[in-house]
Amino acid sequence: MGRELGADVTRALDLESQDRCPDDFQYWHNLNKPHVKNMRRLLKLLVGFDPVLPDERIREFAQSYYDSDPIAEAVIADLYKPGQAAKAREMLLQALEQGVESLSEAPPSLVTLFDELEQAPSWMDAEKVDYGARVFRRYGWFMFHFLGAITLEGYRESSVAKPLAFTGAYDGSTAYKRFLETCNFWNEVAQPGGLEKGGKGRATAVRVRVMHVVVRRHLANHKLWDEKAWGVPISQADSMVTLAAGSVGLGLALKKMGFRFDKKDVEALLHFWRYVGYLMGVQPRWYPESYEDGVRFFFTIFAKGIKGSGDDGTRLSQGYLKAFEPDKNASMWRRLKQRLNYRYQVGMTQYFITPQTHKHYELPDGGMWKWFPAMNIPFVFALETVRKNSRPLDNWLDKKVRHHSDQWLKRELGHYKPQYKPVDKLTR
Repeated sequence: MGRELGADVTRALDLESQDRCPDDFQYWHNLNKPHVKNMRRLLKLLVGFDPVLPDERIREFAQSYYDSDPIAEAVIADLYKPGQAAKAREMLLQALEQGVESLSEAPPSLVTLFDELEQAPSWMDAEKVDYGARVFRRYGWFMFHFLGAITLEGYRESSVAKPLAFTGAYDGSTAYKRFLETCNFWNEVAQPGGLEKGGKGRATAVRVRVMHVVVRRHLANHKLWDEKAWGVPISQADSMVTLAAGSVGLGLALKKMGFRFDKKDVEALLHFWRYVGYLMGVQPRWYPESYEDGVRFFFTIFAKGIKGSGDDGTRLSQGYLKAFEPDKNASMWRRLKQRLNYRYQVGMTQYFITPQTHKHYELPDGGMWKWFPAMNIPFVFALETVRKNSRPLDNWLDKKVRHHSDQWLKRELGHYKPQYKPVDKLTR
């Protein structure tokens, strides 16, 4: 399966990070709090085992808040000189489309990055990655809106909310556009062949990786960034949480809509997102491979935080829903469709996030729309049952959902082409 170039660098890192734990990482303190104890009991009842990881794994996770992406950071240090951002992006795009060997003056750091990308990691199972991608794209439009909604839970933590708040990436008129860029990323990485050399998903994953490194460099020296409390910006740990949301979180939550996930599906999702993460520079000290460890990691995420993002988390969450409001300048028919989409998103958000988070953010009530996902359970469950027992139907639905997702993105994006580039300057 090939060697893992750069893995030693990622895991060695600077020795100072080995025993560091962010002040906001309060897992052990929170274990005795009522809401955490209740969640532990509920999960134990639902899955049949205690959802607690060994302390060694939790310490590794905590320390990962101080881990970043040294290989890509070396590339940025070499390419992104003052006034050279556009040229650097052109070089990266050429390397992605034509190969790094097509560049006449590729710096060694860029060669190292592409050597890593082109060597499959030793743990990778290509068939499992493909199956995980198929599972992920199976839910198309539903999945876009679910993942958008569940992100609001993450906004309660400063290490997640502050980078977005400081860059203004999800403020005002840009919020919906950024959401669509993320949906496009999800769609491209999950397409058949999307992660292969030359695939759109692979190229987009690397572009997002570079964007994260540039943003990390901006934020790391920001006077308001509290490394002691939050770790480094866009850390390995927070990136790992994002991967878990698209695998274990997706598998557990969409059962609330009648979709049928089994252990094989969740483990394939974990594997798929592990490889997407690898391409994006997310190579953590430990990663859950089994359904059981995935559930345990999900509980760790729930239990660890202090929910201290304050007004930033509230503004991001309110701004997210506000971004779905109808465009007053659109046609009447377009406004009607946007109004329905807005009510649907408000309802989906209320259905999937916790009541405490919904109340904390002072989000609008979804009314009858908050029950819309539940009302569809009988239909969805019946269709899922037939799908799981009919390969031809499963194949037909896969093509149908891919087409629907492509058309939805094409319609919503219009003439806008996703950029995946960092903001020019911070808003604070």
